[in-house]
Amino acid sequence: MGTQKPRILPWLIEQLDSRRLEGVSWVDQSRSRFRIPWKHGLRQDAQPQDFSIFQAWAEASGSYVPGRDRPDLPTWKRNFRSALNRKEVVRVAEDNSKDPHDPHKVYEFVVPGARHASLEVGEDGSMSDPQEDNLEDLLADMALAPGPEQGPLGGAAVQEYCPELLLNPSLNQPNPCPNLEPPENPLRRLLVPEEQWEFEVTAFYRGRQVFQQTIYCPWGLRLVGTAEAVNMALPGQPVALPDPSEALSDYSVTRYVRQVLGSLGGGLTLWRLGSQLCAQRLGHCHTYWAVGEELFPNSGQGPSGEVPKDREGSVFDLESFVKDLIKFINGSGHSPRYTLWFCMGEAWPQDQPWVKRLVMLKILPTCLKALLDMAKSQGASSLENTVDLHISNSQPLSLTMDQYKACLQDLVEKMVS
Repeated sequence: MGTQKPRILPWLIEQLDSRRLEGVSWVDQSRSRFRIPWKHGLRQDAQPQDFSIFQAWAEASGSYVPGRDRPDLPTWKRNFRSALNRKEVVRVAEDNSKDPHDPHKVYEFVVPGARHASLEVGEDGSMSDPQEDNLEDLLADMALAPGPEQGPLGGAAVQEYCPELLLNPSLNQPNPCPNLEPPENPLRRLLVPEEQWEFEVTAFYRGRQVFQQTIYCPWGLRLVGTAEAVNMALPGQPVALPDPSEALSDYSVTRYVRQVLGSLGGGLTLWRLGSQLCAQRLGHCHTYWAVGEELFPNSGQGPSGEVPKDREGSVFDLESFVKDLIKFINGSGHSPRYTLWFCMGEAWPQDQPWVKRLVMLKILPTCLKALLDMAKSQGASSLENTVDLHISNSQPLSLTMDQYKACLQDLVEKMVS
């Protein structure tokens, strides 16, 4: 029989008490609040010890065996966070994950004594969490998402019940829980999870489309020149651009395109950081970017900037996009742009057609396209009927235009706060 998987709370308390992991510690004398380092994997100053808590939990829970499994920081981090989020007695008290000097999160036990009350000592002397013992396997198999007619803003209200119903089968008629929090903005499921964005990537060699794929990118995207350059030790989902000989017949153009791809080195990275999309080049290939139309880059005004090599650089502001989308819906603004274009290895095609450039990349965040398509589906400001919004890896949403605008405004307020 294999070793029993430890429970997240007693295991974590043991790590906090022992102070074996750097940055993982209690922050008050009553030991009701604790901090966890929360550095983004693409930061220049990222070190292995910054993620030791996530790796330690992956090893303890059996999902990662050193020497056998490939390291997977995004999955470690996501599993650790999900395990804590399932615990009702713990919540995030402070989110300082965007702090440039000391990114971390502070968690707290929500009621006094919960740290001790939630733990029991078994016959073998090990600590366990009774609620997790009863529900962990059940929750792992359940898909808790509202149906088309039961969305929190799109139809009949969803009645919520106290957790005690699951723990006490003798209760026949559940009573609604008192003091329920307001329903969550459903658009946050599409825009807020930084590690779950999806991108449509299109590559052009000398104006000819040679690659297009929609890619689910946990913790970012990394475009590399060849399959041999894929390095799983670097962050981001690696995507190898195709060999030009498969699409081009001109030998000279093929040779020059290969030179550009060869200079990509570790690749061009793109990831979400707060309300920004950031990019960074890990090789020697100079790369210029602009936000343009879906079919053409912003060649009339030139590039918005050059992707930096030694640090992350913002290439898109999500807050501005949502604000512009609200104006567009209200009829007082132009359709907001959301398509990122990158020109690699050459100056931006400002004075000649972009199809003359050797390597051009178009990267489209699918969630932003879906948000704009929803507004355009019946004429933006003239929308009156209920419309559906569906994005890959998400449940379909059914909202009226007033509800949709209210959700967008809520997103802006959350970004500003």
